[in-house]
Amino acid sequence: MKKTLMAFGLAFASLLAAPALAQSAAPAGLYQALGEKPGIIRLVDDFVDRVVKDPRIGAHFKDVKPAALKESLTDQFCQLSGGPCKYEGADMKSAHADMDINKGHFHALVEVLQGSMDAQGIPFAQQNRLLALLAPMHRDVITVR
Repeated sequence: MKKTLMAFGLAFASLLAAPALAQSAAPAGLYQALGEKPGIIRLVDDFVDRVVKDPRIGAHFKDVKPAALKESLTDQFCQLSGGPCKYEGADMKSAHADMDINKGHFHALVEVLQGSMDAQGIPFAQQNRLLALLAPMHRDVITVR
């Protein structure tokens, strides 16, 4: 839990320090550090398998096709990390508009993602780099304030 809070805090600190950078430019070498597309596919496969079973947030994914979610997240993580992929899915605000997601749900999702990154052997510093890119999305994902 402490590791999760620290990583989450670091991600948000990055967001506050350089919001435009966090949204528009991937840190150099992150795509390679994640194992390029094969590594991102392994990460996303593990993450989606965990998140749909998580008792805190799994219900949010009951109507989602796991294969489609995996494909979309792979493209999104690949593009955000500086890879050659192009995310063409819905914007985060539209995709989550009717899902009643609160801060607790968002934090649970981050914890599940960190568990997947740990399981894939992604170093903590690289985890924080990816989280810093994903953190700005909280504004559009959290729908219950």
